[in-house]
Amino acid sequence: MTSFKTQGPFLRDESRLPVLDEDELDIADYLREEGDDPVTLPAKQTFAALTIGAVGVVYGDIGTSPLYAFREALRPVAAGGTVTPAEVLGLLSLLIWTLILIVTLKYVFFLLRVDNRGEGGILALYTMVRLAIGRRSIPVLSLAIIGAALFFGDAVITPAISVLSAVEGAGLVMPALDAWVVPATLGILAGLFAVQRRGTKTIARTFGPITVLWFSVLAGLGLWHILKAPEVLAAFNPVWAVAFLTGHQMVAFAVLGAVFLAVTGAEALYADLGHFGRRPIMVAWFALVFPALMLNYLGQGALVLTDPGALSNPLFAMVPPGALPWLVTLATAATVIAAQAVISGAFSMGRAAIQLGLLPRMMIRHTAADQSGQIYIGTINWLLLAGVVWLVLAFQTSEGLAHAYGIAVTGTMIVTSALACLYLVRSGLLPLPLALVIVAPIAAIEIVFLMSNLTKIMDGGFVPVVIALVLGAAMCAWWRGTQTILAKSHRLLVPIDGFARSMADSSVHIVPGTAFFLSPDPEVVPSALLHNLKHNRVLHEQTVILTIETLRVPLADPAERASFQVMGPHIARLTLRFGFMETPNVSRALGAARRAGLKFDVMRTTFFLGRRRPVVTGPVGWKRILDRVYALLYRMAADPSDFYHLPRDRVVELGERVAV
Repeated sequence: MTSFKTQGPFLRDESRLPVLDEDELDIADYLREEGDDPVTLPAKQTFAALTIGAVGVVYGDIGTSPLYAFREALRPVAAGGTVTPAEVLGLLSLLIWTLILIVTLKYVFFLLRVDNRGEGGILALYTMVRLAIGRRSIPVLSLAIIGAALFFGDAVITPAISVLSAVEGAGLVMPALDAWVVPATLGILAGLFAVQRRGTKTIARTFGPITVLWFSVLAGLGLWHILKAPEVLAAFNPVWAVAFLTGHQMVAFAVLGAVFLAVTGAEALYADLGHFGRRPIMVAWFALVFPALMLNYLGQGALVLTDPGALSNPLFAMVPPGALPWLVTLATAATVIAAQAVISGAFSMGRAAIQLGLLPRMMIRHTAADQSGQIYIGTINWLLLAGVVWLVLAFQTSEGLAHAYGIAVTGTMIVTSALACLYLVRSGLLPLPLALVIVAPIAAIEIVFLMSNLTKIMDGGFVPVVIALVLGAAMCAWWRGTQTILAKSHRLLVPIDGFARSMADSSVHIVPGTAFFLSPDPEVVPSALLHNLKHNRVLHEQTVILTIETLRVPLADPAERASFQVMGPHIARLTLRFGFMETPNVSRALGAARRAGLKFDVMRTTFFLGRRRPVVTGPVGWKRILDRVYALLYRMAADPSDFYHLPRDRVVELGERVAV
């Protein structure tokens, strides 16, 4: 830098520069950058508490499947009002081996180990594939968008069917309550979504023990009825499943669509990985959830063998009439908790999509100081509630919603399997033939389940497909619009190296203070700075080009949070890095910038934002439609000052219109 003729503040003795007092730094940032980040502190929750919380949040969805999975699988077979012992054993065998192959082998044993710095889900897996490939891949990105859109479709249906199925049980206690099923369901769901802002940790503290009790009751009821008909244990033999499918070819597809209801919630298990961690989720599955589900399904089968009259609702028929109100109450509480699994997963998925540039900015609020994955996104929360209310009013019963359930889940699972196979191959962990040997059998089962669910497309199965198409189109439009504006901006912007050299000899007026100009590209001069020079003819004594970079990992290491480089007497470049599962907080990260070498006075600092308003100008066609969707989403995006946590009283915005 000795070639510059003038000496700017970045080249002077740093000891003479105004510095922030420690009291002016956010204490959380101070702890973060000194190695005691609240995110990385030893978890205040014990392992037992995390495990119980995982039971309540992660397994809430799959834990309520006994309410309707076996019942719906029986319907096509028991059209005449009776079923044979062989049919019962065949259905039970299908349920058991579906849980073993899909949930235990694929998700618990394999996918929970394929994490991106502790985070899971479709988009975390996509980023790992993207890193393994080493470049952008449109087909892989398309898979990620499809998977994420289908997951959001599932997140709308799950709360509706779970709560409806439990509240309908009240009709068994008092038939007069049937007219109140829908209003009661809507009231419960409204209360559930209203408490989301309190955070997963608070909810898990309440929900965990209730769900542990629910699984214990499921196991106890199942064991009680198994002792009355122990022959149902033969269902562990997969021969019964094969015999059923070969002997009931006319209804096999319909049955498989219902059997798949037993594993809905498995994708939420992977998406919620960042909330509780791998070990608590695995321990909860093997110590409680898996045994309880097995015992209860076997118990329902044993009851049907001994009492064919229990076909209509085998779970609630497992208890004496006097205990039915207690079971209905507990089931209602369990289904409210079941909805929590996909809601938490939707928040995690939403944040990852925002950080990866697939959705517009939304305000993200952290709800726990010691768990970085526990967040609340109000926009997603209320959009989910609106969708859930619409489904309840449209379908009225859990039986009707069962036809709409399954397509989104199976589609998401197939996408997950495809991305997992790509990761195994492109990361060099396994050669392609061996990866196919491992993944293909599970994927083949999932494809069969998808085909069986597609038979319900006209009976309500179109709902998740439509939801996924709308969300997928929105994500495509946002990604395409962002890339288009960036490409056009690159053709117009000035390289920062040449700009820094030109400013060394410029006659522009230098004003005191520090100015941060946000720029998506650290190699070019932001348009806000060029507009400021053009119209105001001033340059701040310290002009910092600030770039906020989203890494392809969930959490950025404190050591890589900030990098600072002097470009000229009055020009410098600062890059702040955040993981795709983090909320970018510039105010806190400035502490890291200070330690990286930037010295500034907080009272003489201004942040300049360039707001680009997209204007649709293209020819009529599908691209113009996507551009209009992008323009609409842009207007709905959260204010960048709030999203990046900039000090509100020190932000100046300069706008411009950009044609798309």
